[in-house]
Amino acid sequence: MKVSSAIGAFLAVASAAVVDRKARGDGHGHDHLPMVDSRKLQNAIKSKALLGGAKVLEKIAFSTPGRNRQMGTLGHNLTTDFLVKELKKLGGYYKVETQTFWAPTFLNGTGTLLIDGVKTDSGMFDYTTTGNVTAPIVVVNNLGCTSSDYPSTLSGNIALVKRGSCEFGLKSALAGAAGAKGALIYNNIQGRLEGTLGLPGRPEGEYLPTLGLSNTQGLDFVTQITGGATVTATIDVASDIQNRSTVNILATTTHGNSDEVLVLGAHTDSVYRGPGINDDGSGTIGILEVAKALSKYKVNNAVRFGWWSGEEIGLLGSEFYVASLSAEEQAKIRLYLNFDMIASPNYILGIYDGDGSAYNNTGPAGSAQLEHFYQNWFKSNGHNYTSVDFTGRSDYGPFLDINVPCGGTETGAEVIKTEAEVAMFGGTAGIPYDPNYHQAGDGVGNLAMDAFEINAKAIAASVAEYAVSYKSLPPKAKSNKRGVFPRRTGKGKTLRI
Repeated sequence: MKVSSAIGAFLAVASAAVVDRKARGDGHGHDHLPMVDSRKLQNAIKSKALLGGAKVLEKIAFSTPGRNRQMGTLGHNLTTDFLVKELKKLGGYYKVETQTFWAPTFLNGTGTLLIDGVKTDSGMFDYTTTGNVTAPIVVVNNLGCTSSDYPSTLSGNIALVKRGSCEFGLKSALAGAAGAKGALIYNNIQGRLEGTLGLPGRPEGEYLPTLGLSNTQGLDFVTQITGGATVTATIDVASDIQNRSTVNILATTTHGNSDEVLVLGAHTDSVYRGPGINDDGSGTIGILEVAKALSKYKVNNAVRFGWWSGEEIGLLGSEFYVASLSAEEQAKIRLYLNFDMIASPNYILGIYDGDGSAYNNTGPAGSAQLEHFYQNWFKSNGHNYTSVDFTGRSDYGPFLDINVPCGGTETGAEVIKTEAEVAMFGGTAGIPYDPNYHQAGDGVGNLAMDAFEINAKAIAASVAEYAVSYKSLPPKAKSNKRGVFPRRTGKGKTLRI
C-alpha cells in the first residue's frame, strides 16, 4: 500500500502552519553568535541530558492509562507539548510550528484463539477486523506475499501464513481476497508474534480477523496439516479504532538561507504496546539535544527539525508534511537526515546505504555523499559501522519520493544479530538488535547509552557540516520528481515484515 493513498482516504487538514522564509542576513538578533563549530557542537551533547530526556518520555507514557505515547492519545499529546515547551525556551532561535492532521487510530483490541476448542496463546495485530470465525486451517505457500501463494482450498477457511518479506497487512488482505475467513501469521523467530496491519483500505482488499502465533506453534500446525490432519481454529477479535487528531512539530532557524534547508527528523509516536523509548524516543531526544546545542551558534543554511507523528502506522506525519509543501517549497529542501532507533540494547552502528553498494538501493544524488560523511565520522572517532538497506522504511521515504538526498543512522530493530556483528559491535548473537522492539519493555532500561551518545554526536557533526556548507554534495537536482528511483514497498517499520 502506498501511504499517500491512505492519507488521501483518511487524513484531513485541521491546520498547516508551515511557513518557509528566505533570510537576507540575520535580522533576528543572531549576528553576534559564532558560526557553528563541529567539534564544539559535538562536545555539547551529553549522555546525562540524553538519558534525562528519555526519562521524561517514559514518565509521560507511564502517567497515562495506556502507558504509551501512541498517536492520537494523551501520551503522544504530552510528548508534543513537552517538545514545544523545550523549543520555546531557546529565546526565539527557532520558529516553532505545529501541523495538524487526522487519522484512524487503533486504540486497543482483544483477541482469543481456540484450536480444536482449546484456548491457545496468540498475539494481537493492530487494525485487525473485528470478527468471530471458526474454520479449518489451510497452510499458505511460501511467505504469502503474492496472490499465487494462496491455494484455492483456502476459500471459507483460515489462512496460516509465515512471517517474512512483506508486511503483515498484505498477508491478511491477500488471504481475504482468496476467500479466507480469517488469518493466523506465525513468527519466523522465537516468541509470540504481534504487530500492526497498518491503515485499512488496501488495494488488495479488506483485512480479515487476524492473530499472531509463535514460530513453534506455526511449525507444529504446518506439520500436522501437511501430514493429513484437520486443525480447526476459532478466531475472536475486537478492535477499537477511532479517528483522532495529531500534530507534527517543526522548528526552523530564524536565520540562514531558507532556499537551501537542511531538514532532520525523528518520529514522536510509539506503538500502543509500550512507551517507545528507543523507538523512537531515542531519535526524538537525540535531535532535540542537537537543536538545543545549535541555538548557541549561527548558521549559513537554515536548519529545520521535524518531529513526525504517525510513523508507526505508515509514515503518516512525514508523508503529510511533504504533501503539504508546494513544489517550490519542496525544492528548498537540500537534504534530509533521519534518526529512528539510535540506542538499541544489542546494537549495530548502521548507516543508510545511500550509494547502494551494499544493498543496491541507491538514493537521489547526494545520498552517497551523506553515507560517506557518516562512514568517515565513525571511522575517525574509532567506531566500527555497517550499512543498512536504504528501503524508505522510515520517515525518509517521503523525501526520497521528491528526489531529496537522504541519510541517517540507526542501531537496529527486529533483525537477529550475527556472530560477525558481535565481533564488530559486541552484544549477543542470535537475538534481535532490540529484543523489546514494539513491546512494553521498550523503556529507559532498554537503552544502550553508549550507542545513544555516539549517534547523537554523529547527528551534531552532520548538522555542523551542512548548516555551514553543501560544497561536499553534488549540485541540487533540477526536478523534485523522483523518476528513476522507484517507490519502495513495505514502508513503515511496523508494516515491514
